[in-house]
Amino acid sequence: MAVPDINVELQPGGSYTSVTDDMLHANAVTHSWGRRAEGSRTDPAAASLALLNTDGKYSSRNPNSPYFGQLGRNTPTRITHGGANVALVVPPDSIGRASTPDAAALDIVGDIDVRADLTPSQWGGTTASNGWEVMGKWGAIGQQSWYLRMQDSGRIAFGWSTNGVTGTVLGSDAEVPFAPGQRGAIRVTLDVSNGLGGYTVTYYTADTIAGPWTQLGTPDITTAGGATSIFNSTADLQVGDIGSLAFDAIGREYHAIEVRNGIGGSAVANPVFSSQTSGTTSFSDAAGRSWSAATGLITSRRTRAVLEAADMTPQWTNAYDVTTPITAAGILRRLGRGAKPLASTLRRSLPTLGVGPVAYWPMEDGSDSTRAASAVVGVPHLRVNDFDFAADNSCPGSSSLPTLGAAATMHAAIPQYTSSTNGYTVAMMYSLDTLPASKSGVLSIQTTGTGRGVVVSFTSTQIVCDVYSTAGVLLTSQSHTPAAATGTGVWWRLELTAQWDGANIDFSCGVVDEHNIRDVMLFSVAGTPGSVTDIDTGFGTLLSGMAVGHLVVYPDSDLSEWFGADSGYSGEEAGARLLRLCTEEGIPVSIADGPGLHTQLGPQRPAKLLDLFDEIEAADGGILCEDRTRLGLVYRTRASMYSQAPRVTIPYGQLVAPLEQTDDDRYTRNDRTAQRTNGSSARAVLTSGPLSTASPPNGVGLYDDSTTLNVFSDEQLPDIAWWLLHRGTWDGARYPKVRILLHKYPSLVPSVAALQPGDVIRITDLPAWLPPGPVDLLVEGGEDSFKTFEWTITLNCSPAGPWNVGVLDDGVFGRLDTDGSQLVSGVTSTATSLSVATSSGPLWYSGDVPFDILVGGEVMTVTAVAGASSPQTFTVTRSVNGIVKAHSAAAPVKLAQPLILAL
Repeated sequence: MAVPDINVELQPGGSYTSVTDDMLHANAVTHSWGRRAEGSRTDPAAASLALLNTDGKYSSRNPNSPYFGQLGRNTPTRITHGGANVALVVPPDSIGRASTPDAAALDIVGDIDVRADLTPSQWGGTTASNGWEVMGKWGAIGQQSWYLRMQDSGRIAFGWSTNGVTGTVLGSDAEVPFAPGQRGAIRVTLDVSNGLGGYTVTYYTADTIAGPWTQLGTPDITTAGGATSIFNSTADLQVGDIGSLAFDAIGREYHAIEVRNGIGGSAVANPVFSSQTSGTTSFSDAAGRSWSAATGLITSRRTRAVLEAADMTPQWTNAYDVTTPITAAGILRRLGRGAKPLASTLRRSLPTLGVGPVAYWPMEDGSDSTRAASAVVGVPHLRVNDFDFAADNSCPGSSSLPTLGAAATMHAAIPQYTSSTNGYTVAMMYSLDTLPASKSGVLSIQTTGTGRGVVVSFTSTQIVCDVYSTAGVLLTSQSHTPAAATGTGVWWRLELTAQWDGANIDFSCGVVDEHNIRDVMLFSVAGTPGSVTDIDTGFGTLLSGMAVGHLVVYPDSDLSEWFGADSGYSGEEAGARLLRLCTEEGIPVSIADGPGLHTQLGPQRPAKLLDLFDEIEAADGGILCEDRTRLGLVYRTRASMYSQAPRVTIPYGQLVAPLEQTDDDRYTRNDRTAQRTNGSSARAVLTSGPLSTASPPNGVGLYDDSTTLNVFSDEQLPDIAWWLLHRGTWDGARYPKVRILLHKYPSLVPSVAALQPGDVIRITDLPAWLPPGPVDLLVEGGEDSFKTFEWTITLNCSPAGPWNVGVLDDGVFGRLDTDGSQLVSGVTSTATSLSVATSSGPLWYSGDVPFDILVGGEVMTVTAVAGASSPQTFTVTRSVNGIVKAHSAAAPVKLAQPLILAL
């Protein structure tokens, strides 16, 4: 099939329709994606093309058009291409699978060995369901056998049932060694009777299903409870989304799977999807299983972009020259247009809890306000006196809130409502430096219940709750001494709940801190709670200066959890915040994490959505871009980009010359300050070396900057400053543009077309006038140009070297360099023995060979180290990187890849 084999589709009326035959092929279809430059915000993806329109088909306002009323602004637009490897392609956000019916051969009840060879968009990540399924024979309750899945942690999990109803799930204690979007194979074996009184689950990985397999972590071995078994169900064997499970539907490609009866036993199912013809919907595997898949799932086509047609304006010069140029853009364009700041986390969250409040006054009104607006339609405003609105902005989950004067009061009537649970909750945020010297009312309500009036007060040491009858008689006065309820700049939630319990009203009254730890008193009063009818509070002069806000009334009593909204979700991890925001805004998102490394963020303050995304991206240091398979987003965390193997290797001769090198100071920063929003700062400075603050020729002089980041604590700042310094002083040339003619080298299409921002490519066989290489580059974004017989892709790149951080027990990335070593005497270009003196730090370890060193730009492999004191003798293999030269005495000797600590 000829490259590029492009297809462009529009979605009039909800179904994609190809418009490729109507394209004006004299013009190229261009498509840009990802970041345009290193470290900058991702721009919206963009595409442009032109359609022939002499019949008015693509004139959206023409009633004679078959698409009249169906085309317009933001019509979904999809670009696909052929030439990829055939695979079972399961798109995100849709149920896609291949399956084979139950058969006697699949009814394994004893030892089992399951294997899958696939390329998922993420191995580990942040999802709403803690992972995604790989495959399984797992039907409805009563027909459950086993399943294989991946957890958010990047660890394999295997579940099985002995009775078809309940199951056991065990997981590996180590993460799979694959980067997001990297092909890999996983394997699990279950030994149902291990001879030790139990069973054993063992986990493996490999590059492909062909092996060889490497054990992953430690097997799960039970030595008590007896052997286990697998239930013989009638469920289909399903690959992809398993119908009876509800894990995340992430995008993934399956190349092959195997199910073996017994560990290393005979294959009872072994479909090789990559061996099928593109477009196949049914086939039989070598084990005799008949497989079926939905149309379009087994395919060599891939989605290049899903965009929105922002402009489809017809143009013409005469009746024979009528076109409709289309400018399409990614979802970031729409999200950034006319966007108003998102409300505070409390303002967004409280209306969504339970069945919703019957009354809610956020009190986030402007400084000239004389009343507090209601956030619930039909509920009157909160009438206040002596409130200084917008005077306090210290509540992390809120916009600015009022403080109280000496004569502060608040009043409001609550429309009649019915509580299905016969209870209520009244809560309010407050901040108070110290408790008042004497009893002062802080919240007073009226109800239709037996406890007609309820007043909550503070004393110098206690919280007091007084309950009055219809006649105004005090029914009970309860007091409680909280561990803490005040503190300068500290916010608490005052909470009062009542619930009918037979003949009594069960009350709970007290405070809840920012960690949702409750410090309350519980008591009961005979009667029924009724519903809340009025807020009628006089605060008293001793509470002058107290800040208050977010007064809310719920028609039930079980809303004890505000899920961190009151603290602005302070301490939330980067991926979790992005997932929550996208879920709240209805934006599909995939989040690929690195193993166990997450950046905690500070409070989410009111801001535009894209600015909040920028905060996440800047604090974590990852890459946010658009999902090319749907109108959604993809996030690569910083940790997911550490120490990657190259996704594709390209010889220099297959690039479009010239490969331009940039060796300037655009990104040089050798004095970096990391500042926490409303917090402290930390500084990191490079004082020696070629890119240090020293004056030339010993350095480059001062290049300083300061970055403000919304991170959780000041303790994060020193490491962040160091990491920023490390990236800003990486001493290497840049190759910002890499241009490839895919139509000339079609074998590159599967690997190059699959590249995403954050992936690494390697360029080999560099010409003599460049450093010998290889050159590893991190893909930031790119641009495609499609013509009738041409597909040119230009990748925007940055150096991958700074991302090669220390990996425990790794032969390359796990080695510490000495503090300083040098040649004792000069060597010729062919010498294989070096005398190396170590001036400070530990000596070179003889048991650590082989390893690579760098001397004067030449990489040598050390095969032996002799000597227990300095100097030591190195036996080396010369010219590993193609450099052949002599070296003089005192030439520095360093590890070719020294250990770099990750952030």
